Amino acid sequence: MDVAKSPSAGLFAFLGLRFARTSALAARFSCGSGLCPRSADGSVATQGRSCGASKAMLHAMPIRVLSDHLINQIAAGEVIERPSSVVKELVENALDAGAGLVEIDIEAGGAKLIRISDDGGGIPVEELPLALNRHATSKITSMDDLEVVRSLGFRGEALPSIASVSRLTLASRTPGEAHGFRVDASAGQVSPPRAEAMRPGTRVEAWDLFYNVPARRKFLKAERTEFGHIEDWVRSLALARPEVEFRLSHNSKSQLPIRAALEPEQMRARLRSVVGPAFAERALALDFEGAGARLHGWVGLPTDARSQADQQYFYVNGRLVRDRLIAHAVRQAYADVLFHGRHPAFVLYLDIDPARVD
Repeated sequence: MDVAKSPSAGLFAFLGLRFARTSALAARFSCGSGLCPRSADGSVATQGRSCGASKAMLHAMPIRVLSDHLINQIAAGEVIERPSSVVKELVENALDAGAGLVEIDIEAGGAKLIRISDDGGGIPVEELPLALNRHATSKITSMDDLEVVRSLGFRGEALPSIASVSRLTLASRTPGEAHGFRVDASAGQVSPPRAEAMRPGTRVEAWDLFYNVPARRKFLKAERTEFGHIEDWVRSLALARPEVEFRLSHNSKSQLPIRAALEPEQMRARLRSVVGPAFAERALALDFEGAGARLHGWVGLPTDARSQADQQYFYVNGRLVRDRLIAHAVRQAYADVLFHGRHPAFVLYLDIDPARVD
């Protein structure tokens, strides 16, 4: 076999050429910064000037404390990925406040406006500015609380993070107040509270999402796509909180009105609107309890299996969990009655002591 013509020899020749080009390019630079080109004779072509880049490399930048606004923007990069992330954080806050009705108004897929209104307990006027501070929360006060978290959120990062990448309005009225109060936040500045006519509860508006982070805004998907993510998440949440009424609108048009389901037949209606009529009519109900846990919900018939795992909902203490191990365990129960490549549909709830959940 001709070694020169073998595939491995060709690969090594290509890598050798790349290495030679890289070495030649590296030889053109004299300082560690890579910013000072060499002349043809090998001397540094700085025309008598000292290498500013080299000096900058010799002196490390001083350690400094970041501004609160920059800290919130960094946190927003972790918490706020797209409009549906904002909806998730705000709606979970509403549910933790005891809301029985949550209204979600979206404009332009969430890029222009996200408005969440609820009838929960509200926020006292003196706490409104505090709610926009990082790590300010009413949900935990000690390590013991952290070990048995029952709320959907507890870190106190959502509101300040959202306020750092949008123009945010927070308005609230507690049951004992004659009217509500509101604060506005933008670019790290929070206005003093002022009176606002509103019903008891809380309203949060996030305008012009990522207006001050053009790179993030540029990567938002089409309006319909972003709203689709919001709609899918609201549907999944509706299965976890049957006692709550949800109203979702887009560009002032009602899209997903879901009434509270307090009776078994009403829950079947909710299943019908979220998962589909076939599942709601034929799914088998189950309810088992043991070992300090309770598993209940509905499982679809093998004949209603799907080509993709898009109708699999598993909740742990009311929180949606996506886990391959759990999905595999459910699939194993169908092992003898499910064709290859098909996926079962199910809506299951696991109720367990919060102290046993990591």
